[in-house]
Amino acid sequence: MTGTEATGPQPGGAIPAAAPPAAGNGAAADGDVLVQVHDLVKYFPVRGAGLISRTVGQVQAVDGVSLTLRRGQTLGLVGETGCGKSTLARCIAGLIPVTSGQVIFDGHDITRLSRRAMRPFRREIQMIFQDPYGSLNPRRRVGSIIGDPFAVHNIASGADRKKAVQEMMERVGLNPEHYNRFPAEFSGGQRQRIGLARALALRPKLIIADEPVSALDVSIQAQILNLLADLQHDFGLTYLFIAHDLEVVRHVSNQVTVMYLGRVAEQGPKDPVYDTPRHPYTAALLSAAPAADPDAAAARQRIILTGDVPSPINPPSGCRFHPRCPKTQDLCSQQDPPLETKPGDPPDHKTACHYPVQPHENLTTSNKSSSGGGAA
Repeated sequence: MTGTEATGPQPGGAIPAAAPPAAGNGAAADGDVLVQVHDLVKYFPVRGAGLISRTVGQVQAVDGVSLTLRRGQTLGLVGETGCGKSTLARCIAGLIPVTSGQVIFDGHDITRLSRRAMRPFRREIQMIFQDPYGSLNPRRRVGSIIGDPFAVHNIASGADRKKAVQEMMERVGLNPEHYNRFPAEFSGGQRQRIGLARALALRPKLIIADEPVSALDVSIQAQILNLLADLQHDFGLTYLFIAHDLEVVRHVSNQVTVMYLGRVAEQGPKDPVYDTPRHPYTAALLSAAPAADPDAAAARQRIILTGDVPSPINPPSGCRFHPRCPKTQDLCSQQDPPLETKPGDPPDHKTACHYPVQPHENLTTSNKSSSGGGAA
């Protein structure tokens, strides 16, 4: 056990606050900033067939992503399947090594720490996974699953651990008397609560929720989202919330980052991003999202993107979205657009586009003659 770990539970079985990890070698974060990601890159090698395997390419899963998570807030991360959301989340959590770039957590550079040096930070960063059926070991009892963090960090044992686990089960809406049941005896929503209880066991500062409600019924989704909001308020949690459902992201998030093919297309406070999207890709995603108001749904301009998402092994030159963009021009295929604030936008609303969408612009009439363009 390292010197930064607590030696046991406080009176009454309460979980002791984690001691701060030893000082790192990263630049100190701003006062309310918990996580800073700088130019993060993660490539996966592609190996050829044959007896002597060699690298024949790279899957550019994440390519130069920068973002900021502020303490006590929620950052929503959205984009199509395969855009790099989950890979980015696992890099931030330290579950997979990065190719280059930095992850600064609470003022400490945790990008390339050894397993031993990373251990104190494991208490501070936890994940909730998408599949409540696959993320729990079906052969273990719920009390043992939720109690794993206490065992791993040698915080509590015996009756103290059982009491702490049952208190956490009750806090997330589970019956503490079901401590000895197996995951198969619970519904999907209850299993997701089990995963949430496990993530909360050591009172982390950051929870990365990777599609936490996509596998649940709509009514159960609402219950889990409300529970997440209550826990954030009670424990001062910071969330990185990954989802495909843009309305869910708008409901839970303070900031939004839109990713496309491993890069950030647009990011900023949720209201400017949703009300006045500046990147054509963001506008297309929002046009496809269901609207609760029938009148708003009828008046919405639907943008149909043509073509398939390019391969991350061989992404397009310049702007990666240009083969599918209704506003594409020659410059788009020649030069990668910087992620920057466009004229008239708030300072923290940034877009990576040479020809950003203007307010009330009709994209169905924008440059249809360009290659790869077109929207219906």
